[in-house]
Order: sequence, then structure tokens, then C-alpha cells
Amino acid sequence: MLHKNLTRRLDLVTLQLFIAVHEEGTLTRAAAREAIAVSAASKRLMELEDALGVGLFVRNAKGMALTAAGETLLHHARRMLYDVEKMGLELSEHLQGVRGYVRMLANLSAIIQFLPEDLHDFVSSHEQVKVDLEERPSKGVVQGIVDGMADIGICSMDTDIQDLFSVPYRHDKLVVVMRGDHPLAEREHVAFADTLDSDHIGLHAASSINMRTHAAARAGGRILRVRIHVPGFDAVCRMVQANMGIGILPQKAYELFGRALGLTAVALSDDWSARTLILVTRDLESLTPVSRLLFDQLSQQENPAS
Repeated sequence: MLHKNLTRRLDLVTLQLFIAVHEEGTLTRAAAREAIAVSAASKRLMELEDALGVGLFVRNAKGMALTAAGETLLHHARRMLYDVEKMGLELSEHLQGVRGYVRMLANLSAIIQFLPEDLHDFVSSHEQVKVDLEERPSKGVVQGIVDGMADIGICSMDTDIQDLFSVPYRHDKLVVVMRGDHPLAEREHVAFADTLDSDHIGLHAASSINMRTHAAARAGGRILRVRIHVPGFDAVCRMVQANMGIGILPQKAYELFGRALGLTAVALSDDWSARTLILVTRDLESLTPVSRLLFDQLSQQENPAS
């Protein structure tokens, strides 16, 4: 009967305080952050533990640390507060005439190469729909969909999608981007192994491209020489232009950023350089009507690999 009691005894203010205690490490700092008296904050936490029937924190020399039960509550509390925040945002959008709201997570490759035009086509036909798009690495996209942080995700096909439903979205091809005076610049195709004598400009560690290139280097018994990590495709191209090394990018990203900088792109001959991006969601039947419309439209965009 615990769940019935919780619906009456839990409140959002206490959950926000619980999260603050975890993030601040002490009750005093958490109470100050939430603008509540320490005594009142302590009372709220005790009542929360009483309602749940478990201890949420242990006190140690560094402050307050979560118990195993506290870790479980933290996951659910963050999701609940996120949903409440989104609910308020979506309701306010309805007041302004927006008739639908879709939450999306996508990796950088999808956002840069394909989504601008695809989303433009969608919102042009559904002008009263708003799309909330957030960039995450492919693993983060999957976790965000699993956690209910978004309705639709786009990630690399080689990502572990757990139990999510998926369909193909788009294909792309990776190329090596370099200055015109690089020794490999005159080739039509190049094996990735032939690039390993050069310094590389790497994307952030969690990116699909970064993981693929490191894995390919290890498979060949080599180490990828990454001179610097940067956050985006445009930054890779600027670093290449400045003669910091070479970069591995999708072909279309090169066309958008690298060509204007006078850089050269050479296609990789390795099989893994041809990639598939996929759409993921928890369950088609659980999507709102407007989210299902967008999912169906995006699922029709699959194009042949180039």
C-alpha cells in the first residue's frame, strides 16, 4: 500500500530539496539554495524518509551521501521534476496557439547533416507544432529516450539501443579532411590505416566517430595520435586549416564547413566508414499523435549510401 500513501505524502518542493541535498552535499547548503530554514528542511527530509520507509542519506566526514534507496529515488525525482517542467512549458505553448510539442534528442551528425531540412519540411506542414531538439552523443540519445527525457531520438546504428524500437533514418559516409598540401590529398580513396602516421583532430570522447576511429586503430595494432579534441565539425575544420592535423568527418559536414576553408576531403575505403543513422523511440503506441507524425515522416527519409 506504499504507493497509495506516496501520492498523498510526496510533494515537489520536498523532492527538489532532496535533490539539492545530494548536489550540495550538506543540508545547510541545500536549505540556503532552496531558500528554506534548515529546521524546516530537516523536517521535510525526515517526513520523506518516513513516507518511504527507508533511509535516503548517510552522514560522513564529507557531508551527506545517498544510500542505495536514495540513488533510486534520485533517478525518479529528477525525471518527475523534468516532466513537471516540460508540462508547464507545453501548456504555456498551448496558450500561445501551439497545438503540439515534440521532444527530440539527436547526435551531432544528424543535426548538422539532415535535420535542418527535414524539420523545416515538417514544421512547414504543421505550423502549430514546436520541436525541442537537444544534441547528445549516440549513447546519451539512447539513455535519454530510455529515461523518458524525449519522445524521439536519432543515433548511430552501432549504438546499443537496449529495448528501444528503431527504424533506419539516413546514411552517410566518412571522409578524411586535410589541407591541400597533405601527402594524402591527391588520392581518390584512402585506408584509415594510412592516416595513422598523421596527427588527428578528435571530436569529444563520447562521439560515435571518435569511438569508431579509436577502435579501428586498435584493431590494426596502432594508437590514434589525437593532438586535440574539439566539440564540433566546424572546429575540426578550423583546426585542420591551422595545420594542427587531419580530421574524420561525414562527407556533408565537410561540404558545409571544410570546402569553404579550402580543405580537401578524401573518401575512406574502410567498410565502417559507411554509416547508418537510426530513429529510436520507446514504443510507437506511446507516442503522442504529433510525435508519431514526425516519427513517421522522418522514417521515410532513408536515402542510399553515397
